[in-house]
Amino acid sequence: MSLRTFILGLSASFGFAWLAIIVVPYVKMRNLAPITLSEEADGATGIFYPKRTGRIANGAEVYAENGCYLCHTQLVRPTYAGNDLYRPDWGGLKADPDRGDTRRETNAYDFSDEKFAQIGVSRMGPDLSNLGRRVEAIYAVGQDPEKWLYRHLYNPRLLPDRWESTCPPSAFLFIERKITGNPSSDALPLSNDPTLEIVPSPDAKALVSYLMSMKKDQIVPAILNFGPPKK
Repeated sequence: MSLRTFILGLSASFGFAWLAIIVVPYVKMRNLAPITLSEEADGATGIFYPKRTGRIANGAEVYAENGCYLCHTQLVRPTYAGNDLYRPDWGGLKADPDRGDTRRETNAYDFSDEKFAQIGVSRMGPDLSNLGRRVEAIYAVGQDPEKWLYRHLYNPRLLPDRWESTCPPSAFLFIERKITGNPSSDALPLSNDPTLEIVPSPDAKALVSYLMSMKKDQIVPAILNFGPPKK
């Protein structure tokens, strides 16, 4: 094999991978047009165009700054690529009290209005595509889902059922301050000093708003529903 043939073959190999992984997805996803839901095909009407703005968008930045994407994904793979759809509540709720089986795969529209699609690097922790829905379903009775997330962020190992968690504590997202007047309604029951209280910082509130917004189980147009529930 000549050097010229080797260089041409090497260039073609890397060039094809670059086109398939970078260029083609970029061209397809850079200008996603809203899709109209059909009552006949989808059982709903309106526009399918998920949006995240305000404090939720700020929370996405906190999520990225603290490297949450290194251990958590936000991607429910198609069934031909993995078993994500059938892991407990990853792709939605198997038995939603109002809608029944809401599980579905991730699509490009789930990341619209986000500067970066934080699909994640590894799965040392569970997938978070439907964390907000999952936490609401588990802690709807007798416990505030947001308070549970705050405690988890402060120190995951403080929760009795998470004592072996590998998630690092994020106490720096909280403020310990002296109580003046009535205690704050946002205070967490974690301080050993009755004169002090621990409250979430603006960054912690934004991050929890972002985590609670993770509910990628809404009705999708039939054209995007690659894995509809079997009847």
